[in-house]
Amino acid sequence: MKRLIDKIFSAESGQKKPLRPKYFIILGLVGVLLLLISNLFQKDDPEETEFHYEPEITEQQAESGETSSEAVADMEQLANGYQQDLETMLNKIQGVSEAEVMVNLDSSDVKVYERNLISGTQTTNEEDQSGGTRQVEDHTEDTQVVLVRQGDTEKPLLVQTKRPEVRGVFVVAKGAEQPSVKSWIIEAISSVLDVPSHRISVMPKD
Repeated sequence: MKRLIDKIFSAESGQKKPLRPKYFIILGLVGVLLLLISNLFQKDDPEETEFHYEPEITEQQAESGETSSEAVADMEQLANGYQQDLETMLNKIQGVSEAEVMVNLDSSDVKVYERNLISGTQTTNEEDQSGGTRQVEDHTEDTQVVLVRQGDTEKPLLVQTKRPEVRGVFVVAKGAEQPSVKSWIIEAISSVLDVPSHRISVMPKD
């Protein structure tokens, strides 16, 4: 490559004539060739790892095939069921009327699936520098979700569904301005939902 460039410029220095178009063409070809060579060397470099963000999916949703929207819908349905049942029962308490309830849940249902435990042991003999030997055991454990066939599809075997914990309850009701009635409301909600009293807020209704 260097010889070619020296030859071109030596030919130009020996002549006083203006540069001919063919020299510009040759210089252009040399530039293109240098670019191609540099690209070839760049391809040999290790490629950088690209990281892509994906929405997080819980393990229970991944195993059951449940989407995030379905989990939210189930949680809202459960909260609405709690609210309706509590409103019905609270309005039956003496001195309570027009009770309205809002229940805040911690998360969606936690589903427990049957799993198979696969364990194994691998023993290797190692020799040290003094000629002695020792045995090294490597224990491995892995779990796999048990799948059952339903028609043409396979679904994980559901063992138990744990309802989400209640984070807090808010109640507005007529009659709640009386301390005894307010205490009854808190006691009733705490017993039904197994919620500590400090997570229950009761306010009188206009």
